[in-house]
Amino acid sequence: MSRVFAFLLSATFILCVGMCLLAGCHSRTPAPAIEFSRIPEANPGGPETQDIIEGFVTGAQPGQRIVLYVKSGRWYVQPLVTHPFTKLTAQAAGMKWTNATHLGTEYAALLVDQGYHPRPVVDELPKLGGPAGSAVVAFASTKGAASPPSKMVEFSGYSWRLRDAPSSRGGVSNNYSSNNVWVDKHGAMHMNIARAGDDWTCAEASLTRSLGYGTYKVTVRDTSGLPEAAVFSMFTWDYARPEESNGEMDMEFRHWPDRKENMEYVVPPYYVDRNAIRGFIPPRTVVHSLRWEPGRAAFQSVLASNPSDKPVAEAVFTSSVPIHGIESFRICLYIDRYHQMPLPQGSEVVIEKFEYLP
Repeated sequence: MSRVFAFLLSATFILCVGMCLLAGCHSRTPAPAIEFSRIPEANPGGPETQDIIEGFVTGAQPGQRIVLYVKSGRWYVQPLVTHPFTKLTAQAAGMKWTNATHLGTEYAALLVDQGYHPRPVVDELPKLGGPAGSAVVAFASTKGAASPPSKMVEFSGYSWRLRDAPSSRGGVSNNYSSNNVWVDKHGAMHMNIARAGDDWTCAEASLTRSLGYGTYKVTVRDTSGLPEAAVFSMFTWDYARPEESNGEMDMEFRHWPDRKENMEYVVPPYYVDRNAIRGFIPPRTVVHSLRWEPGRAAFQSVLASNPSDKPVAEAVFTSSVPIHGIESFRICLYIDRYHQMPLPQGSEVVIEKFEYLP
């Protein structure tokens, strides 16, 4: 009986150990992983040009962030040395990351702990591992794409990237189509809101260069005929500054119920009353400008036919003015989904010229 008992005890012990090991295998947390969903083109001389890079992370822990590098001879942290981290946002498909990057031949994304301090320039990318709390926990790299991931147009001597991805501008997600933007034989850029099935598609064009401080001038034909739910906007946008309203400075044209005003100048944050000044733009071709300097943003709108006359609208802000980073200047025609009036028809805005003066 003692031998039988010993045998049964031994077998039970082995079975329990095996079950524990098996359970441990099944309960182990999967290793974090990074994937790219949007890869900029391969461009070895890309310091002047930028694009959007995106991807997803699985298995990330609270506090962890993405560090991006681009290879142009050596590896350079992106988008800026002063802003080397890309935050993660929860999406249906997992944790998403998005940022701007200068162009290069290869792109890399590292998932790092909150205490990680990236080096601005390296000859070889950091390895996995490191001290607890400041380690590289996941890594992915890829060659640049053979061509730009977005459709481009040339307008006023600059390259503009056209949006095809949805955007939440307008309160609720709007769809966009690059087919809604084109340049005519006279060099004017047309932007449309167009019907697509049971809904509408909007239009957006963004500069592929960050021009920084200076004067941005845009000549726009009459916008008074826009439907009430349509909004035309010209603004700066900096992916590196999500916590600072993305550095958005805005010239926006829209209708407000029971108000004469049909435009506003805005600096961040937009919800502060003193950061939004409204005015009225007559039904004429108008030159709108933003003079951006450190600590100062001066907006002005003048009639194209009489540029020396008194401005039809103007405003100067000396507080809440963003600093220069990796922002791009964008032009957008979209739908305000919160507007009480549905969009009855499509609409068009014609931009005759864009100018930048340092």
